[in-house]
Amino acid sequence: MPVAFVCRTRSTMSPQELFDLSRNIDAHVGSMTHSREKAIAGVTSGLISEGETVTWQAWHLGVRFRMTSRITHMEAPASFSDEQVKGPFKYLRHTHEFRPDGDGTLMVDTVEFAAPFGPLGRLVEKLVLARYLQDLIEKRNEFLVAQAPPAATTPAPDARQ
Repeated sequence: MPVAFVCRTRSTMSPQELFDLSRNIDAHVGSMTHSREKAIAGVTSGLISEGETVTWQAWHLGVRFRMTSRITHMEAPASFSDEQVKGPFKYLRHTHEFRPDGDGTLMVDTVEFAAPFGPLGRLVEKLVLARYLQDLIEKRNEFLVAQAPPAATTPAPDARQ
C-alpha cells in the first residue's frame, strides 16, 4: 500500500500562471538547486505536456538518483499528474491541483509513493522518505510562490489635500 501526503500552498498567481510554472522544467531545476537536480533526457527545458517524459538526475540523501517521469494526465489549468516510469521507487505519483482561491490560487500537491525492498522499504518510507519528500515539495512550492510578480499597490491618497 503506497504512502501518501498532501501539501497545500497559497499563491497570488492565477491558476493558469501557477499551472504553467509548475510544469516548467527550468523552474523545477531552479527550485531544486540544493539537490543539484537537472533534466538530462526527454523534455529538458520549458513546459512539459501530457504524454511527455523527463529524466531527472539529482543527489538525495547522499546518493545520486535518476528518475524518468511522464505526465499522465492534464486538465489545464486545473490539474496534472506525473508518474515515475523508471527510477528508485516501486511507485510514485504526484498530482498537482490549482484551485481558484480569492485573489489567487490554492495549489494542492498529493504525492503517493512506495519504496522497493518489501518490509525494509516500508520501514524506510515511514522513517525517512515521507518526511524527506514532503520537505522537497514544500521547498519547491516556496520557490514557485516566490516567482509571483509583486502585487500592484495603489498609492495612498495625499494627506495634505
